Amino acid sequence: MLDDQLISAAGTGDAKRVRTLVKEGASIEARDASGATALLVATHENRLDVARALIEAGADVNAKDKINDSPYLYAGARGHLEILKLTLANGADLKSTNRYGGTALIPAAERGHVETVKTLIDAGIDVDHVNRLGWTALLEAIILGTGGERHTDIVRLLVKAGADVNLADGEGVSPLAHARKRGYDEIVELLTDAGAHERELP
Repeated sequence: MLDDQLISAAGTGDAKRVRTLVKEGASIEARDASGATALLVATHENRLDVARALIEAGADVNAKDKINDSPYLYAGARGHLEILKLTLANGADLKSTNRYGGTALIPAAERGHVETVKTLIDAGIDVDHVNRLGWTALLEAIILGTGGERHTDIVRLLVKAGADVNLADGEGVSPLAHARKRGYDEIVELLTDAGAHERELP
């Protein structure tokens, strides 16, 4: 079946075959058993040429699978920067959220994808969006980050972009308190310089 062949070719990175199958009538929005479109399958494998071919053919960059991943959200979360840029240039919904109720920015911040975070900020994403865990991108970069150079750079980018440095987690614990608890001195300094208030952990 053409649709199955399209999804398979997308996963293996065969852009030429993908283009041929689309011309032969394969459905650009066909789904596999997980609900993933060919574009999402290509994004999973970071197949840039295939992603470009599918997007040029009109593939939906916001089409979600059964666990609420879309090509745009997945590229952001995994730091697949070039595919992310393609999705942003072709209708990515900056307000769309993953299964945790988070935007693409939040997992990108957590995983230390500095350029991805910068790209999403430049695209105009909401830097203070709160997910279902009660965390913003800033909180995730601190709580789930390493305190190393990449996460420090991400905190710097978020602060510069106007992130609310006093927006606490669901239990009322501030970003500054989390950073102090973990001994992330450089992040503490960044937050303090940006006007973060001291609040003790409960």
